[in-house]
Amino acid sequence: MAIPKYSIIVPVYNRPQEVEELLESLTKQTFKYFEVLLVEDGSSITSEKVFEKYAGKLNVRYFFKPNTGPGPSRNFGFEKARGEYFVLFDSDCIIPPKYFEEVEIFLTRTPLQAWGGPDKGHEDFTAVQRAMAYTMSSTLTTGGIRGGVTKGFQPRSFNMGISKEVFQQTRGFRFDRYAEDIELSIRIRKAGFKTGLIPEAYVFHKRRTDFRQFYHQVFNFGRGRVLVGRAHSGEVKPTHWFPAFFLIGMLSLPFLFIFNSTVAMVGLATYIFYLSLILLGCSLTTRSILVGLLSVPAACIQLVGYGHGFLKEMARARI
Repeated sequence: MAIPKYSIIVPVYNRPQEVEELLESLTKQTFKYFEVLLVEDGSSITSEKVFEKYAGKLNVRYFFKPNTGPGPSRNFGFEKARGEYFVLFDSDCIIPPKYFEEVEIFLTRTPLQAWGGPDKGHEDFTAVQRAMAYTMSSTLTTGGIRGGVTKGFQPRSFNMGISKEVFQQTRGFRFDRYAEDIELSIRIRKAGFKTGLIPEAYVFHKRRTDFRQFYHQVFNFGRGRVLVGRAHSGEVKPTHWFPAFFLIGMLSLPFLFIFNSTVAMVGLATYIFYLSLILLGCSLTTRSILVGLLSVPAACIQLVGYGHGFLKEMARARI
């Protein structure tokens, strides 16, 4: 069997249905020279039957290991990979047919040693998932780097590629979970590797199925940013404080109405205006008023959850 150019590494934990959708999308790729490594991270509900279903359709390998978290599971996959480049997808991603074709075109024109791409919400996703996809990729909610803003871009592990040389020098992930991809991206940049955004190499990212799960996810994102700041001085910037200020301001509004109703009204109007911009932007982007309406609670959950995790981890660091 010919050596593949790309090795796709997917850590999996109790998500066979997601894995099936991901593998099905990979069967439709216009560029075929890749392998897939499914790394089962100690799941009780495994994807082994899904692997068997697609073993004849894709160059796919399956590994089961004890649960250690996504970082070590990806490193496990790196060690087993045979490709020239290692590509990371989350199990809840669906890959457009021309993904690798677009990567090939871009790398031929602009060689990179590490790259990432945006994430989007697919029209077949639920309205809640599409709303979450919008807020997680919108500049209005500080998610623009995920959505395709080039300045300050850091590849994220839901859609990330690195050369074999990058792995050999960095040895992959150091964090088990929580911002492990950001920490690796920082070390890649510090090592002098050329990193960039490939705008057309986007994925459809489902994220979570409901707002409760979404809150838990973004809470951990907030915690993770503080952990990154401890490992790399200067990597907690004013942008990362915005969700914390959003949360503090929201909690302060009832007290402001007691002590200074004029200031409280200005604050409330500011929140309403800000959330209205999100509603309008999402409605126009997704061409759905329903998704636009759902983007308001999605944005609030994202900012409050991230801010809560951020502040809690900041407080813990000072105890």
